[in-house]
Amino acid sequence: MHEPTLTVFRNGTPLFTSHSKGLHPLFELEVYLAGHAFQLENLILQDKIIGKAAALLIHRLGFRTVQAGILSRLGEVVLQRHGIVYTTEQLVDRIHCQTEELLATVEDPEEAYQLVKARAGW
Repeated sequence: MHEPTLTVFRNGTPLFTSHSKGLHPLFELEVYLAGHAFQLENLILQDKIIGKAAALLIHRLGFRTVQAGILSRLGEVVLQRHGIVYTTEQLVDRIHCQTEELLATVEDPEEAYQLVKARAGW
């Protein structure tokens, strides 16, 4: 089986995993979190690829600690601006996807959420 694209850990134990692509794992996570009462500051979100859109959605969800396989510089700016602690295996100038282009001038997490949710068909 393939590695998950997104995993949320509490004390090293996986609480949530997704194998979906793009931003879908973050929308799946939002649904999962709505049914559970977790203190998000105690959780670590691990995502294979974090660009600006994912970073804005992660901030909107309330996560404080993130591990990225690949992180774009635009995503890094968002994480830094919102005080989210992060590590990454690889920092890249940009992630070549339409969503990163769509959100080039968007800084508001709620606006970003509405744009990408509609685009993803959620």
